[in-house]
This record gives sequence, structure tokens and C-alpha cells, in this order.
Amino acid sequence: MKTDLCEMFGIDYPIFAFTPSEHVAAAVTKAGGLGVLGAVRFNDADELDRTLDWLDDNTDGKPYGVDVVMPMKVPTEGTAIDLTAMIPPEHLSFVERTLQQLGVPPLPEGEGREGVLGWLHSVARSHVDVALSHRPVLIANALGSPPVDVIEQAHAAGVKVAALAGAAKHALSHVRNGVDLIVAQGYEAGGHTGEIAGMVLTPEIVDAVGPDVPVLAAGGIGSGRQVAAALALGAQGAWTGSLWLTVEEYDLSSGTGIRDALLAAGSGDTVRTRVYTGKPARLLKTRWTEAWEAPDAPEPLAMPLQNLLVADAHNRMNRGDDPGTISMPAGQIVGRTNEVRPVAEVMASLVKEYDETVARLRSLG
Repeated sequence: MKTDLCEMFGIDYPIFAFTPSEHVAAAVTKAGGLGVLGAVRFNDADELDRTLDWLDDNTDGKPYGVDVVMPMKVPTEGTAIDLTAMIPPEHLSFVERTLQQLGVPPLPEGEGREGVLGWLHSVARSHVDVALSHRPVLIANALGSPPVDVIEQAHAAGVKVAALAGAAKHALSHVRNGVDLIVAQGYEAGGHTGEIAGMVLTPEIVDAVGPDVPVLAAGGIGSGRQVAAALALGAQGAWTGSLWLTVEEYDLSSGTGIRDALLAAGSGDTVRTRVYTGKPARLLKTRWTEAWEAPDAPEPLAMPLQNLLVADAHNRMNRGDDPGTISMPAGQIVGRTNEVRPVAEVMASLVKEYDETVARLRSLG
């Protein structure tokens, strides 16, 4: 399982693992892939700095990446307090009424995190500044191409830049801006995703950007067979995410509800909705997402107001033990994440099944 990306990034396998957990990112990197830490949850750049200190010390000198979120349409800037004041009262009352109907208790005093501000450009730029003071080999942007000056800043530090794309025309725009590689994010993917399935999207983007721009296939990849399929479609590697939500090293769940929900979910138990961030994102489908589809539900707000609106609600639901209310980002591959395994075992199974798949195809003559 060797492509040019292995040499470019100094990795054994072209398997890139997006994760909000530094422990998962480190484990993937040490297992031969490229762990990519999602930075959007860090409203405080100093907290990200400390986390990257930990990654520097716990990856055996091996490479890792950092994923930031800089929407091409710049969101309204402001502090959490200022932005929260812009949320309509009817939205606030709907959220609280829904939580009561779902039986979700308040958080204990002093617990919880404020809404995510990491997709404000001012905060994301601080993430880039902090990341480049460490030793990532890749800066990825989850919502299109970063601004050109950010790409140039990364290149000046010797760091490659990736951008996610949900359509070939977007990929071409990213390349014109100077991005080094494209992540072809298919409809199946968790989190922010477009409307074109990976089987169609990946070869479209590969053909559009040409042979000099590496493409990673993303969305619905959780087995060695699917990695082999990605390479057959012309990609040089796989960008994975939801696959790592149920590994032993994942450490961002306080209650049992999140893991129980992920382990029980099938491939049809997700929904693409704007209720999480204000932009279309694939989440677990639960009673919470269904409540937002009711006739009396308000329209989701624009980014970043929607996440500020629902942040406390998600903190409350995710802390609990009821999988029926957990609505976190997850892709359709969640139907395969039905057991808890260590990262090294997951990586080994990806590589083994890839080898078996390639051997089977060769035997077909």
C-alpha cells in the first residue's frame, strides 16, 4: 500500500485519519498512517498549543497533521457573548423545550464548553499560527481552500496544504489558490459534506485536477477493500474519520451514550442536516435531529450562530447515557464501527484486507 504520498509525508501507509482526539491522532501516526488533529474545538489557542506539545512528545518523532476550519464564506466575527446575543429568543425556547421533552437533564454546575468558535477566521488563523510553531507536515482545511495568504504562510514553513472538496469545480478553485492536495469528500462522509457520492466524486476530481495534484478519497471508507477501491478510482490515499470514533483511544466522551450510539448505528442511521453548525453536515439520526424536522421547528441559523445555539444542548446530551439523543457528526461508515478496538488493530486490518483485495483482483487475470 505505497503511493507517492507515503514518500511526501514520511508515512508507511497512505491512510489519513481526521480526529478531534490527540490520542487517536498519535496512535494512527505511530501505526504508520497520518493522524490529523481537528483544531476547530479549540476556542483557546493556548489549549491547542498545549495539545500539540503533547503530540510532539507522543508520536515518536513521526509526522502528523492539523485540520482547521476556514469557510470560504467568512462567518460573522465576534466573541461568544456578542454572537449569542444575536440568537432569536424563539430558537432558544425551542431548544430548551426540546431538551425537556427528551428528558435531557442540565449539566452539573461548572461543566460544559461554550459553543465552537474555531470556524471564525480570526480563531482559525490563530490555530494555523500555533500549528506552525510545532511540527505538522500538513495543514488541512475542512471547508474549502484556506485564504491564499494562509497557504503561503504554510508553504513558507515547509508544510503542505490540503483542502476538502465536494465537487470538481471546487477542487479546481482550490488548486488555483495553491493547495497541494485535494480531499474528495463524498456524500457518505460525516460532518460537513456535499451532495455527490464518493464513487462518482473521486474520479471526477482526479480527472479535473490532473496527475500532478494528489487526491485523497473520503467518505464511507472503513475497510481495506474500500481503500483499494479509492486507489482504483485514481486517488493516492484515503482520508478517514468516523472509523476512529469507536477506537479504544478515543477519549472525548464523558458518558456512555456516544459510544453506545455509534456501536449500535447502521449505515442508514445518519442524516445530513444544518442543525449542528448551520451548514449541511452528516450526524447520527436521533430524536434530537427528528425534532428539528417537525413542523413547529425553526430554521437553523447561519454559522457560527447555530452551533452557539445548540452547544449546551449537545454538551448535555453527550454527557448522558441515552444513545437515543446523541447527535454527533458521523458518516455512513458508522454501520461498520460495531466494536471497540485499538487503533493499531484497526490499521492492521485495513492493511491486511487491502493486500488480500489486491491479490484477489490480480487473480482475476
